[in-house]
Amino acid sequence: MRREHEVGAVPRRQRGNHREWEPGRFVKEFPLYRLVAEDGELVGPPDEVTLSDAEVLKLYELMVLNRALDERMITLQRQGRIGFYIGSIGEEASILGSAAAMDEQDWIFPCYREHGAALMRGMPLVTFLCELFGNAGDALKGRQMPCHEAWRPGRFTSISSPISTQISHAVGAAWAARLKGDPMVAITYFGEGGTSAHDFHTGLNFAAVRKLPVVFICRNNGWAISVPRERQTGSETIAQKAIAYGMRGERVDGNDLLAVHAATRRARARAAAGEGPTLIECVTYRVEGHSTSDDPRAYRPAELVEPWKRKDPLLRMRRFLARRGALDDAGDERIRAGVREELQRVLKEAEAFAPKPPLESLFEDVYAEPTPLLREQLAELEAAVAADPRVANPRHSDA
Repeated sequence: MRREHEVGAVPRRQRGNHREWEPGRFVKEFPLYRLVAEDGELVGPPDEVTLSDAEVLKLYELMVLNRALDERMITLQRQGRIGFYIGSIGEEASILGSAAAMDEQDWIFPCYREHGAALMRGMPLVTFLCELFGNAGDALKGRQMPCHEAWRPGRFTSISSPISTQISHAVGAAWAARLKGDPMVAITYFGEGGTSAHDFHTGLNFAAVRKLPVVFICRNNGWAISVPRERQTGSETIAQKAIAYGMRGERVDGNDLLAVHAATRRARARAAAGEGPTLIECVTYRVEGHSTSDDPRAYRPAELVEPWKRKDPLLRMRRFLARRGALDDAGDERIRAGVREELQRVLKEAEAFAPKPPLESLFEDVYAEPTPLLREQLAELEAAVAADPRVANPRHSDA
């Protein structure tokens, strides 16, 4: 008879089932999966590379755009032209490799570094920039803070700022898809710090119990703002946490675009076949600060960063493509020059929009048709602005 309410010493007959802690055990049980070495050489099985050279080149071009976009937006924030930015410098392979492995029908539930995935799903670059400005071209009508873009046509949801809530959202969407018979598979992203949040536990537990079609991508970039990974968890790996929930777990070189893609593609296939979710740990590194509000020099020695700069995912893919004869120095420079020109052009286009969404947008999207009270309130606000334009700009700046 079971007596869960009773506590005390473990009976002698059960002690043989106890596994003593063995340092390094889970690093061995979850080896780092890799297909491409840092010098660009293919070191994994060739048949596990499911992308053509042309497809890899296209992803590389998107990685270059993503990197240039991050660098340019950080500059804009320092100039005071946008208020905030959070990028993915050094983590592009983890994001784009995984997003590219999903099907078009799948929904993406991002954390806040997955801008490249939104662009991959068709979000116009000018629309992304307008969201950062919160201007009249913003598809979200200025209602979100920067870097909370959403693109419904590409099945790319907005995040909510509380840590790891997107995990529960992805699981809920997968459960709804199961009930409706929709073949969609959800993919969601989070950092290793997010595994300390309760939504990580509830989301993974529910998904595993129901065998829901979800792919969980942990970007283990070493830092949760100023807290290092070893202060976030006592586990040797993030991937091993999958064991407790009864799901697949895999540890991948997060700077290897092809390895991330292959691992995610396998996880998606299992999910679509009804075999349940997978937790993928992408081991990468946050080269820059957590965001433009963070100065990592206050807590992270520079010597910790330098080895990871030599593991740059863009450099690895450039070398891989060069070895395959798919990209030379001249071709790489054409890609980079094209990206610079595109950013300059689109930035001018985005800044040409009115600095704020239309006044009436404050009253939209609550009801299918505005209620009489909302129409009355809008009329009062329009009259107040007509009488004194400063009403529409409480800070009384020139904007």
